Amino acid sequence: MRYAYGQFDGHDFPTPDKLFGLDQLMQFILQHGDQAMRAIEHAMKDGEDGPTQDLLDQLLKDGMFDKDGRGRLRLTPRAVSRMQMKALNEVFSNLQKGTRDGHEKLTPGAGSERTDGNRPYAFGDPVADIDMHASLRNAMQRTASLIHPQPDANTQHDSNAPSSNKLGRIDFNERDFEIHQREGTTSVSTVVLIDLSGSMMRYHRYLSAKKVALALLAMVRQRFPNDTIDFVGFYSGAKRIPEVALPLVMPKPVTIFDHEVRLKCPIDQIDQAPQHFTNLHLGLQMARRILRTRAGENKQVFIITDGQPTAHVEGNFVHLIYPPDDRSTIATLKEAAICAREDIRLASFALIEDYWGMDWVGFIDQLTRLTRGVAFYTSSGELAQCVMESYLSGRRKKAFLGR
Repeated sequence: MRYAYGQFDGHDFPTPDKLFGLDQLMQFILQHGDQAMRAIEHAMKDGEDGPTQDLLDQLLKDGMFDKDGRGRLRLTPRAVSRMQMKALNEVFSNLQKGTRDGHEKLTPGAGSERTDGNRPYAFGDPVADIDMHASLRNAMQRTASLIHPQPDANTQHDSNAPSSNKLGRIDFNERDFEIHQREGTTSVSTVVLIDLSGSMMRYHRYLSAKKVALALLAMVRQRFPNDTIDFVGFYSGAKRIPEVALPLVMPKPVTIFDHEVRLKCPIDQIDQAPQHFTNLHLGLQMARRILRTRAGENKQVFIITDGQPTAHVEGNFVHLIYPPDDRSTIATLKEAAICAREDIRLASFALIEDYWGMDWVGFIDQLTRLTRGVAFYTSSGELAQCVMESYLSGRRKKAFLGR
């Protein structure tokens, strides 16, 4: 064993409870998912005295953990909400100033922020948005001739005639009123597709994706109560991710290391097949079905992925193919085109930090051109900024961030 010595800086050495506090525990759960929960459960069963055990007991009393009918430890909605808020704070602390806080739409209407310029008031417009300064100016200009009449040599002025001239009164006409223009806001239904294939384990991409998902969920709950958001994980198959299970979701471990794989599996038995492939085709199908049940005026799908499809559906079978095959690409692009025809906006977030060859991003380019969507090519560290900017602004242009 080797020892390293250094000069004491005068600060107290951290105690175990400071080294492993609540925030560190939540981070541990995000990093390791179900394995972390099993480790915590094992630590609670051991019952050894110490700061860590005291923390776990306190979390159980505070309602951050509870147990299911089989005695298994699980996260409570309160714990998930805390994770969401912490992720949201982290994301917005790194966002650039000036990021818009609303879904823009081109037509003027009530709600959101004021824009430059006014327009004539129309029946039904909110009275609170009337520009009183502009309306008063219009009324004064219109009645100026009555307040200060021009003398006419051919006209005999009757001093006894009642007039607003003497009273100095300003009469408003409906044509005098102007109203502030605003950016209209609209409700949005979103499905976030999270790649759970084996490669997402590299560089902790899955951790960045989970934090972004938690932050996005917290923001929608707080600021856009009319919006809906759903999460779907896609791997060799695809499944919906409940809100309470989002912190525990993990990429699928790689179980086949052959240079070439050609497998065919019934879709109802996909859980028995190797799980680490990328079935974006099935993920898009599930997202489209979910959005059909949502009432948002606008519908969109966010795709967080680090590679091109290596699986697709044909009839009642799932085909798992590696290296990537054109059949999977074509099937996925066809499904994306169906989404576009149903007015579903697609935004793709391609995680690219460890690829020396960028051939696979050609698939993202094809998908973006075909659906007239938006593509972001970014590193995991910049993922949060890309997702939040796309959600808040709804812009439809490419952005190249990261390296």
